[in-house]
Amino acid sequence: MTIKGVLFDFSGTLFRVESTEDWLRAGLDGLGLAWSGAEVTRTAAALERAGALPGGASPAEVPGHLATAWAVRDHSAERHRAAYTGLAREVPLPDPRLYDALYARHMHPRAWRPYADAAEVLAGLRERGVGVAVVSNIGWDLRPVFRAHGLDRHIDAYVLSYEHGIQKPDPRLFAVACEALGADPREVLMVGDDRRADGGAADLGCAVRFVDHLPADERPDALRAVLGLVGADDGRAAVEPPVSRQHSPAVLPAPGRSGPYGTPTGPATGMR
Repeated sequence: MTIKGVLFDFSGTLFRVESTEDWLRAGLDGLGLAWSGAEVTRTAAALERAGALPGGASPAEVPGHLATAWAVRDHSAERHRAAYTGLAREVPLPDPRLYDALYARHMHPRAWRPYADAAEVLAGLRERGVGVAVVSNIGWDLRPVFRAHGLDRHIDAYVLSYEHGIQKPDPRLFAVACEALGADPREVLMVGDDRRADGGAADLGCAVRFVDHLPADERPDALRAVLGLVGADDGRAAVEPPVSRQHSPAVLPAPGRSGPYGTPTGPATGMR
């Protein structure tokens, strides 16, 4: 299989959001509020447990009254805002303006940092004539983030869940991306950090490669393997399938194809 297109997830794959403490400090600064370091640390920890920072840690527990909003949070901008500001409101803040200020902050380009190898890999794919699309479960327009960091010129298409009313792992979202690239899904590689959401591309026939969602400083070169895969004779690397969510990124062939060692491999959504 020759790879003619690559789909990338956004958060945790190409970019990493700032820490919860930095996020909170930016929100406070924007409103001219001064807190002690201990108060910032304590409140940031509570917001992180709540899962209030989009792109950050998942909620330790989704409150029952937010369960429905959380399940479909990436279907629209309104639902995304409602879900995340709802989670933030589970943490008492002394100034109610902070809830909206924090939500606005996470959409600012300065809240995001590209992984160290992102520019190199995206430029390398462009040089090889491989189409690139970003496929993201998200509730806002991330294009300004790519432009601010100089990566937009390497992207051929953006397929954002809130603009289509469907979210990963629904294969229809990946199908939109493949169509935008003019590529057969069987000749497309999906790269992401979420086994369930990004693994949905396998149901369409794409190969899938996983990377770990780590702080940018702790993951300097995980994307570079993509360039090696594009240069391979087939779309798979001789890498053993991952045994857990946290370890051994791997390329998973599309359903029904043989795995790296000649064994049948099912959809990536089965990898938890």
